[in-house]
Amino acid sequence: MLQLGLTGSAWALVESIQARRRRAQAAAVPADARERRLANLRQLTFGGQNAEAYFDWTGTRLVFQSTRPPFGCDQIFTMRADGGDVRLVSTGKGRTTCAFFFPDGRRIIYASTHLGAPECPVAPDRSQGYVWPIYRSYEIFAADLDTGALTRLTHNDGYDAEGAVAPDGRRIVFTSLREGDLDLYTMDADGGHVRRLTEGIGYDGGPFFSWDGRHIVFRAARPAPGVDLDEYRSLLGQSLVRPRRLEIFYMRTDGSGLTQVTRNGAANFAPFMHPDSRQIVFSSNLHDPSGRSFSLYRVDADGGGLERLTWAESFASFPMFSRDGRQLVFCSNRGARAPRDLDIFIADWL
Repeated sequence: MLQLGLTGSAWALVESIQARRRRAQAAAVPADARERRLANLRQLTFGGQNAEAYFDWTGTRLVFQSTRPPFGCDQIFTMRADGGDVRLVSTGKGRTTCAFFFPDGRRIIYASTHLGAPECPVAPDRSQGYVWPIYRSYEIFAADLDTGALTRLTHNDGYDAEGAVAPDGRRIVFTSLREGDLDLYTMDADGGHVRRLTEGIGYDGGPFFSWDGRHIVFRAARPAPGVDLDEYRSLLGQSLVRPRRLEIFYMRTDGSGLTQVTRNGAANFAPFMHPDSRQIVFSSNLHDPSGRSFSLYRVDADGGGLERLTWAESFASFPMFSRDGRQLVFCSNRGARAPRDLDIFIADWL
């Protein structure tokens, strides 16, 4: 049985063999006639919980998080955009999330709890319903993919995560609890010059720069005064967030020009802008009165032209366009072999 002490190269070899075997056993992804924006759909992972797969600047590699043996919670991996050459690039300790490439392709950022403890943090108490954990031990790190050198970028007794790198490689946008609420901030690529971008009470998270570097698109929950606000503050005091109602917003990279895109009261999250800076893809449960299933949607930045993109699964999310806009990568449970499996898919964008 594999152990946590397995070296990166040995891990890469084992994983490469396993990946080849999994691909050899995989069937072709069946097309769904309703998914008219997607063509040449391919499945890149086969088993486990794989999420938040994001392209590098060339579109030839992906960085993603995965819970797979021998790890008990998410670690960060890279792979080619054809699913090959899977490599562990995080420490193997703690829980990690939200990785993203620098433009040079040699470095990534990700958030990790490993400085708090080497074990996986305790999962949230679901007796209060479905909630997201806001682990205070999350800090953001930059990792050199060639040397493995790790540089700590945030130093804050609170939640720092959900980071993405600007197209010029000079700034990072992220979510932080450092001033008592979950707001968006930017910092220099070395962690300096931290600047707050959002002010409204509520959860602002999941930010990404547009490919032209002019805008930031994100999800936000703005609880109304009264019961909603009281619940938000009570859960935040327990390091929890309930993602029941999230809307899509975008703004300029200095925090000005805040614009609300969706207004449907559903759980809309994981937005990403097309390189044309006009279209936004995101995940939503707006089609499901029970709120339990999620599909990908496309909407114009002005809120018009809403269009459902995926139909063949009960959960689809974390979409990202390649820099040339010709491909879309996302995560889905379509064809899952086990109830909790989540895999990575890539398609040509039409």
